[in-house]
Amino acid sequence: MAVQKLLSLLVFQLMLVAFVLDIANAQGLQVGFYKNTCPNAEDIVMKTAASFISQAPSLAAPLLRMHFHDCFVRGCDGSVLLNSTSSNQAEKDAFPNLSLRGFQVIDAVKAALEKKCPGVVSCADILALVARDAVHMMNGPYWQVPTGRRDGKVSKLQDVLNNLPAPTSTFSTLKSEFAGKGLSVKDLVVLSGGHTIGMSHCSSFTNRLYNFTGKNDADPSMDPNYVAQLRTKCKPNDATTIVEMDPGSSKKFDVDYYTLVSKRRGLFQSDAALLADSTTKAYVQLQLTSKSTFGKDFGVSMVNMGNIGVLTGKSGEIRKKCYLVN
Repeated sequence: MAVQKLLSLLVFQLMLVAFVLDIANAQGLQVGFYKNTCPNAEDIVMKTAASFISQAPSLAAPLLRMHFHDCFVRGCDGSVLLNSTSSNQAEKDAFPNLSLRGFQVIDAVKAALEKKCPGVVSCADILALVARDAVHMMNGPYWQVPTGRRDGKVSKLQDVLNNLPAPTSTFSTLKSEFAGKGLSVKDLVVLSGGHTIGMSHCSSFTNRLYNFTGKNDADPSMDPNYVAQLRTKCKPNDATTIVEMDPGSSKKFDVDYYTLVSKRRGLFQSDAALLADSTTKAYVQLQLTSKSTFGKDFGVSMVNMGNIGVLTGKSGEIRKKCYLVN
């Protein structure tokens, strides 16, 4: 009996240690992490990113998406930036990541930082900062980004397929996937609002337009008039055409996305899924009123997402070039 109690106590203590270490890891991030080691880091990031986005505003959405794709696979460790090698297929070459753009922006930011503060600022932090700056440049909110992440050394194609939420996901699947990363249902509906900017390939949603249930039909959860409109742009098996995710407002970060979702005009099944749950549906409807909280909420949820699986302290490394391990 005494041995059993001792074992139970030992298991509890081990669980407690693991929990404390988990908290300590997230707490390794802090606003202004580079204030002593590279005081102008965030200014350098912002100015370099702005030099690209001011010339090509369409880069803002892919740069936001890149941070999301990084964090959901192996945590926010910059692994999405690594190139494949002769012996390893990296995340960058997984099908959902083939449409990512803006790697040249990250490389330029890194080069500028290395020139000023060599070996100090991680690529993982650059992704988080550039995502914030990209949103802000599209008339979106500005939030404080905790920094101090370090870069991972592993990037595997299969991890993307196993971890990244798909545009065809149902609500229950999305809820489970977000919960698995420590994110709430509110984070899910708020981060979905990132679809207010950017474009999508037809291939990400044509399943909703043609033969949805195998009877040559469309997804009944999509407005039939919108289905007809999209069919004029996207033909079956179209892998090249792109359309606005938030038509007429795809270069402005605003609440218009939620208006579209409420009208059953969200482009993806994952957008339509927000109406399938009472909590997320209520949030969608709130954003249509004068009491919209989306701007503030988005910053909070981005910080929450930016905490996923971070490497801090002496874990990982600070890459010299974001596409290569040192």
